[in-house]
Amino acid sequence: MNRQQRTKLIEYQTRAFTVGTIEFINDQWVFFDKETEEAALLDEFLHQEIEVYRMKRWRKGVLFEEGKVTSPDEVLILKDKDTIRIRKLLVFSLEKLLDEINDDAFFQFITTLNSMKFSIYDCIYCYNQLNFLSTSERKSGVNFIIFDNQEQICNIQHHFSYFEKTNDRFEFTLNSGKRMIIEKISS
Repeated sequence: MNRQQRTKLIEYQTRAFTVGTIEFINDQWVFFDKETEEAALLDEFLHQEIEVYRMKRWRKGVLFEEGKVTSPDEVLILKDKDTIRIRKLLVFSLEKLLDEINDDAFFQFITTLNSMKFSIYDCIYCYNQLNFLSTSERKSGVNFIIFDNQEQICNIQHHFSYFEKTNDRFEFTLNSGKRMIIEKISS
């Protein structure tokens, strides 16, 4: 699995976006989150990629001042009541962990998480012990990750040992008591 395949697997996760509508109020664009109904100034997302729903499809571009969304092909001018979506950011320590594990462990972790109806964007907490072992030749420990998909909670313990052999063991436990364990050992 190369970097592009990893990126694609992350890119197509469910619940990867915050979706809502925008309104022009008091000379400012205000974003209303569809799910939480919270309001935020759209200026908070300046120079980030957003998507605007126009003509029955999502159009990607970078948000600039004065409600301009620029893509390589076009410049969209935002309109009152436009539906937009903004890609959520991953929890930083989870993002680092995903970068550090090998391809097989990465694929097994993501696909198992998805099979349990969770997305990596459902992560609410990640403790990444690997961050503290970057200079160690022998790396072993446990990472703790918690996901919430609004229906269930999933706690994951990632036991790892990287020395002569690479060993990744993921223990998934749902709040219902259901458990799943996957292990990847390679030399």
